[in-house]
Amino acid sequence: MILDLDIGNTLSKWRLKDISSSEIRSRGAVWTREEWRPGADIPDLDVVSAVRISSVARRAVLEDTVALLQRRVGAVHVARSVREALGVTSGYEEPGRLGVDRWMGALAGYQLTGGCCSVDCGSAITIDFVLPGGRHLGGYIIPGLRLMKESLKLGTRNVAIDPDSEADELLAPGRNTVEAVNHGIYMAAVSAVNRIYAEVCDREGVALPLLLTGGDARVVSRGIRVPHAIWPDMVYAGLEACYPLTAAERAGRMAGAPHVPLPAPLERIRAGLAFSTLL
Repeated sequence: MILDLDIGNTLSKWRLKDISSSEIRSRGAVWTREEWRPGADIPDLDVVSAVRISSVARRAVLEDTVALLQRRVGAVHVARSVREALGVTSGYEEPGRLGVDRWMGALAGYQLTGGCCSVDCGSAITIDFVLPGGRHLGGYIIPGLRLMKESLKLGTRNVAIDPDSEADELLAPGRNTVEAVNHGIYMAAVSAVNRIYAEVCDREGVALPLLLTGGDARVVSRGIRVPHAIWPDMVYAGLEACYPLTAAERAGRMAGAPHVPLPAPLERIRAGLAFSTLL
């Protein structure tokens, strides 16, 4: 089995992948911690032959995790943000300072579409652009839905936005404080994504496929005005592309890759941007 780890600052996700069939056997998530317990936090390592890690946690967390895994597993691959990989050139002045989850998402998106806007809707919402030809432009980071809610300190942070709510409902004025907070932060998040996407496509003269991932991708998706796809395994797919271990991965097939709709025509994107600028 292959153990894939996506270690965030607050939440860590894992999955087990069959090295022979390339099928996903199980998944889980735990709060990020410095001392990991195999069998409780992560699967029993007796069945694991290789590990792939994407981590944005503190260095001590990653070092302790790798030390634990190397005592039990033969091969441990740790992803790093670098100047160039898989045909993509980083847009960061210091490539190593780009969050590796963003880099994995950008690499996966480029392998799938040949140029894209990748949006990770987690604790923060990160938005990255890779042009056809592989030039990563850099990106944007804005507070995520939960982080925005916590910053208001109105005692509403434990009342989550219903991911099944319709966008029209979430964009309407709230009729109590919880609704007002939830609808306000939702409006802020989706408006930012819509505007940033349109502005960059307009400036670069290209309509890019749009991919969403992360825990809040499904609810943010409801407010996105252009064609897009949700790819829950996008960071994992970047690990697969960087460290292919199965026959399917070596053939370029990434687990869970969605059907990506064609982007809206550039003229339509520009018209929408011009209209919003007039308002």
